[in-house]
Amino acid sequence: MERERTLKDKKIVVITGHSDPESFSGALSRAYIEGASSSTAQVRYLDLSQLTFDPILRYGYRQRMELEEDLKQAQEWISWADHLVIVYPVWWGAMPAILKGFFDRVLLSGFAYRMRDNSSMWDKLLTGKTAHMIVTMDTPRWYNRLIYNRANHMIMKRNILGFCGIKTVGITEFTPVSSSSEQQRSSWLHLVKRLGEKLA
Repeated sequence: MERERTLKDKKIVVITGHSDPESFSGALSRAYIEGASSSTAQVRYLDLSQLTFDPILRYGYRQRMELEEDLKQAQEWISWADHLVIVYPVWWGAMPAILKGFFDRVLLSGFAYRMRDNSSMWDKLLTGKTAHMIVTMDTPRWYNRLIYNRANHMIMKRNILGFCGIKTVGITEFTPVSSSSEQQRSSWLHLVKRLGEKLA
C-alpha cells in the first residue's frame, strides 16, 4: 500500500535531449507522458529543442555564466522531481551536444554537488532522486555491450547522474533506429507508454 501511494504521488520530469523537435526521441518522450497521465503522478516536460540557452560553458569553470530563465526553471524542476526520465539518441558514441551542454550549464556546484574544502571528495546534492534513461542507437545492442562496454550509458549513469547522487534505476535501449520499420517504431512507442503507466 505504501509503494502504491508513493508511485501515485511521484513527481517526474521528462527530458528530451535532442535538437530536433520532430525527432523520434521526442515521440518517445510524449509516449511516456501519455502513459504516465493515466496515474495521479505529476509530470513536467523539458524539451531541450524548445529552451533558449547557450549550451557552451564559455569560461569553463573559471567564471560562472549567468543562467538563462529556461535553465533557472530547469533547475527548479529538477529540484522538485523525484524521478528523471532522460530520452536521447547516441551519436558518435555519446549524447548529443545539446544534452551535454544542458548538463554543463545546469548541474553546477552548489546545485548538483559541492566539493569539500581541502579534499578530493564531494557532497552529492541531488541524492534521493532516481533516473531512467531511454536511449536510441544504430549500434547493435550486443556490439555496444561487448565492444564499447556501454561507455555512453556508464558516463551518464556514473560520471554525470551518479556524481550528483541520482540513482539510475533503468536503461532502455532501442536499436537500430535508422533501419527500423514503422511497425517496429510503433511497438517501441507502445513499450515506452507502458513504462509511463508503470512510472518506471
